[in-house]
Amino acid sequence: MEIITPDPRRWWALAALVASMLTLGFDLTILNVALPTMAADLDAGTGAQQWMADAYVVVFAALMLPAGLLGDRFGRRRMLITGLAIFLAGSLVGALAGDVNAVIAARAVMGVGGALVTPLALSVLPTLFAPDERTKAVGIVSAASALGLPLGPIIGGWLLNHFWWGSVFLVNVPMAAIGIAACVFLLPETRDPSSPRVDAPSAALTAGGLGALVYAIIEAPTRGWGDPLVLGMLTASVLLIAALVLRERRVPRPMLDMTLLTHRGFLFNTIAATLVNFILSGLLFVLPPFLQAVLGHDALGTGVRLLPMMGGLLVASRLAPKVVARFGPRASVSAGLVVLAFAGLLGSRTTVDSGYGFVALWLSLTGFGFGLSLIPAMNGGLSALPRDRAGSGSGLLMTMRQVGGAIGIALLGSLLAGTFRDRLDVTGLPAPAADTAGESVVAAHLVAQRTGSTDLLASANSAYVHGMGVVLLVCGIAALVAALLAAAFLPGTPRPAETSTAADLAAEEADARQ
Repeated sequence: MEIITPDPRRWWALAALVASMLTLGFDLTILNVALPTMAADLDAGTGAQQWMADAYVVVFAALMLPAGLLGDRFGRRRMLITGLAIFLAGSLVGALAGDVNAVIAARAVMGVGGALVTPLALSVLPTLFAPDERTKAVGIVSAASALGLPLGPIIGGWLLNHFWWGSVFLVNVPMAAIGIAACVFLLPETRDPSSPRVDAPSAALTAGGLGALVYAIIEAPTRGWGDPLVLGMLTASVLLIAALVLRERRVPRPMLDMTLLTHRGFLFNTIAATLVNFILSGLLFVLPPFLQAVLGHDALGTGVRLLPMMGGLLVASRLAPKVVARFGPRASVSAGLVVLAFAGLLGSRTTVDSGYGFVALWLSLTGFGFGLSLIPAMNGGLSALPRDRAGSGSGLLMTMRQVGGAIGIALLGSLLAGTFRDRLDVTGLPAPAADTAGESVVAAHLVAQRTGSTDLLASANSAYVHGMGVVLLVCGIAALVAALLAAAFLPGTPRPAETSTAADLAAEEADARQ
């Protein structure tokens, strides 16, 4: 193994990577707070809002694996700088966008940049840090991404209270620019020419299959599940994903190694992590309109009121390692999913008159269950694999998590949209106004203000809360099913040789590549 001379600039370089990951981290949640405002200003229905959130996640999930391979082959620093530049450009387009389609396009471009930055930010650390410092450095970069989750709603809320909605995109520009400058001057260039080549057909099949699936789920509530276009997209999705699996099973060095799923511990930990991301992404999509439109809080107040969930997450992140050490990862993952299920079932009892105190209670439980289940599931999944396959396992696990998030936004958002439209009472409204009101709770509030209809306002609030309750009930059931699967199929307490953390495994593989 190559002996690394400590670089005196390494902590400054780490700060640059932290800024990059922090930007990506809070971008995942900052948009959720902005969506109600953007819906009103851009006349965006629930479907358009889903695409504004999902365009980033779909592209991110589809390109993360090939992006990592591009960095290995053509230079990690070069690709990291390219990713930050693309993310910056997408943010500028989003800030200046004048309609929904431009925002969706900007989010897709940002997804390309994010897919390049996320895997490569960790892969450059072994060139900067000796083994005794490396695990700490990996943990700091990972924590920066997680820290962005609670910062996003607060920063987004403050910006929306003082500026226009485009400011939630514009805030990314200086941070990305700082990251680019620091990478240019502080990061050494590294590559691994022996890594698998980027398989363009596989990347295209991934993006096409996932995109078609998300499109069908988002459009189904409006067009109907029997609509020829929806059925065609669902069929195309199945065919493209099947073709991807067949292709990846036949190539000598697959980009997406499906044989990893034959490891029981990896498979069921990946299922658990994917379902947790499915639940959390859907929840963060449906909750801000409730806090803003139904309860009447401004954007900053909405961000602050999401903090109980982040507080529960922080408590669980400190408790999870102790639970794993005492009872094993299966107990921690199963218990976390049970808590998540209870939080979803409790949240489904929310009414228009419940008040924020009740919401804060189940939000805290949601964050606690999320942290108690996700962290051990990710570490347990990678620990179940041979160490020489940690890198490919990490890529597959992260990809599956992002797919879960994209489908969560699409499926749960569509369930909410359909339930809201069915329950909304638009009696006496002209047909165009009724159609507009049915697009979202924000649109219904705008129509109610223009027409002076207090009945429509009350019906919109009631319909949205009912739809949110249905979504939370589905989340609770999904978490309970995942808990039962985890308890039944996850391996018990790991052997000592299997207890390395994901950070250790990633660092060891990076060492082997130098």
